[in-house]
Amino acid sequence: MAAGAEHGLKKIVWQKIRDTIIADCRKSEVWKIMILDSFTTQLLSLCCKMSDLMAEGITIVEDLFKSREPVLEMKAVYFMSPTAKCVDAFINDFKLKPKYKAAYVYFTDYCPDDLFSKMKVFCAKHIKVCKEINMSFLPLEAQVFTCGNPGTFRSIYSPQSSDRGQTLETLADQLVTLCATLDEYPGVRYKKDSTLDYAKILAELVDNKLARHYELDDNGKKKEKTQAQLIIVDRAFDSVSPILHELTYQAMAYDLIPIKNDAYKFKAKDGSEKEALLNESDELWVKLRHLHIAEVTEQIPKLVKEISANKKPTDGKISIGGLKQLMKQMPVFRKQVAEKTVHLTLAEDCMNKFQSSVEKLCKAEQDLAVGSDVEGQKVKDPMRTLLPVLLNPHSTHDKIRAVLLYIFGLNGTTEENLTKLIQHVKIEGESEYITNWKELGVPIISSSSFFSSRKPSRRDRSQEERYNLSRWVPVIKDLMEDAIENKLDTRDWPYQSECPSAWNGSRAVSARQKHKPSSQDDHRTGSRLIVFILGGVCHSEMRCAYEVTQANKSCEVIIGSSHILTPTSLLEGIRDLSKKPMDTFTIVEETA
Repeated sequence: MAAGAEHGLKKIVWQKIRDTIIADCRKSEVWKIMILDSFTTQLLSLCCKMSDLMAEGITIVEDLFKSREPVLEMKAVYFMSPTAKCVDAFINDFKLKPKYKAAYVYFTDYCPDDLFSKMKVFCAKHIKVCKEINMSFLPLEAQVFTCGNPGTFRSIYSPQSSDRGQTLETLADQLVTLCATLDEYPGVRYKKDSTLDYAKILAELVDNKLARHYELDDNGKKKEKTQAQLIIVDRAFDSVSPILHELTYQAMAYDLIPIKNDAYKFKAKDGSEKEALLNESDELWVKLRHLHIAEVTEQIPKLVKEISANKKPTDGKISIGGLKQLMKQMPVFRKQVAEKTVHLTLAEDCMNKFQSSVEKLCKAEQDLAVGSDVEGQKVKDPMRTLLPVLLNPHSTHDKIRAVLLYIFGLNGTTEENLTKLIQHVKIEGESEYITNWKELGVPIISSSSFFSSRKPSRRDRSQEERYNLSRWVPVIKDLMEDAIENKLDTRDWPYQSECPSAWNGSRAVSARQKHKPSSQDDHRTGSRLIVFILGGVCHSEMRCAYEVTQANKSCEVIIGSSHILTPTSLLEGIRDLSKKPMDTFTIVEETA
């Protein structure tokens, strides 16, 4: 078992892969080759290591679309998406001259009849097994999943979208495979919206597909609803959280530091280039990622001192140079200290960015987002709060973020004021960064309608201890807590279908569990709340799933979306909504 897959979604996914694909492999003593497409490569890399596959008799892993030499003495395990491109690549391996002794084929989802028939025509005698294992989502973290498709944002929200319906169908299929993997048949709810009905459409699709999927179980009986809820919300549900400068470690790092594919590149003290993966195989990352940066900068030196305490006394001042000396003197602890070096460097990088520019922004951003200052006094003139940000030499993106928070706080501004703001930020040629939010149903120009300007009431958190520059709480946390406590108003949160009556996430116990949970999984003996955000989830919202689960141990909260958002990727996605498809393609090519 991979170190990062010891609990949560990754553990469940890896176990299912073992129970299906690996179990079939064990029946044959012949070593096998595994062939993956890009999606299944991501999926496997998230929940296991090559050593885990080797232990199960899989000796080589190959790319389905790359040229491969025939290995006639080996059987091949194909794990792939049920697309025409994948099926054609598979057929080419056997059509003229077989590349392998036999084929074991596993699809992530339902394989359309035409593709299945095509495979039978050309490869029937070579296929020993062909199964659909219902797993077309990515277990990104213990309680976070994605559908692995950032392009969904444009497909759903662009006014020029030609594939919105198909995109929603695909997302619904992926959500059904998530529920199937979790062995859940949840009640489905959605956030009612006065302008867009995408959440409603997706809720209907998911509920219908779940009903078909669970029509008959293994015993020929219809599966009953489990003690779980799936709630679907639009990205406009909370436009503030993905735009704010967050000061918790994970959110801050992904906002301020150029991290790509979870890889953090940095320079060691000796000048050499280093790279570290920020994922759940790094136990320190899991421990620190949701802490405020102030706590992180305190924690790391303490952890280093713990390691070095029985080797060399320290004066409490740990530098990267000092760590290098410790590593030379303590080879036994070298790996542990190296991990701490990564986070000491990353935390220092974050703090340098914070002190150079972000700190000046944070107070204004928090006042605009929350609508009150540190003392709790209402911000009566938001423009006075915004103006110092616009007059300072902040980056254009930072100014856009502040302007958006100002507009969101007012639920829209006048056309005249909007024009002045766009001129002030000097984005006349790219005003879409701001104006295109209307495509998400977020008011940019104020409306006289009472209903369109009504803002949801927030939970009172005045008694909760918070840092002055981190007073905003993502709206999704209110939703999670209200859902668990059965406080969601059915007028705003209609049921597409209900789970068993009197669902209460804080007390309900599910009979679904088949295994005795480990100490880490104790809260999983209760119910599950699955939250899906249509249009991307940000790191602060991911953190809320863990916080609410920790506070309500008998209900596990799982959160997911089509993809993960950073403030930069969201702003660029918003800007590109009004561009023609070819324009967007060109931009992606240039920035790749």
